[in-house]
Amino acid sequence: MSTERDETEEMRQRDSQTTCYVIAYDISENRRRTKVHEILLGFGKWTQFSLFECFLSKREVLLLQSKLDKHLIAKEDSVRFYPLCANCLEKVKTIGEPPPQETLVFVV
Repeated sequence: MSTERDETEEMRQRDSQTTCYVIAYDISENRRRTKVHEILLGFGKWTQFSLFECFLSKREVLLLQSKLDKHLIAKEDSVRFYPLCANCLEKVKTIGEPPPQETLVFVV
């Protein structure tokens, strides 16, 4: 079990060419919301039900935005990218329940 201090140290060791983005989404339609969730799983860590933390290069941000754009309806959906500087990242605190865990299913 890792602690917040361990996670902060892990974040510091990431490539200096990446930025941590908090990505939040508000999508009412289940199919589109599920697709956005699946795409984001490929880019970062699921930390809240509609929130991800992703360490991305500039190129990866553009790639992610392009992938998401294919599944969003501009008048109905919202995905927000909040960049965090290294100093802000060190100050992140979590109070309450642990983050959600992705359920893995193995078919044999």
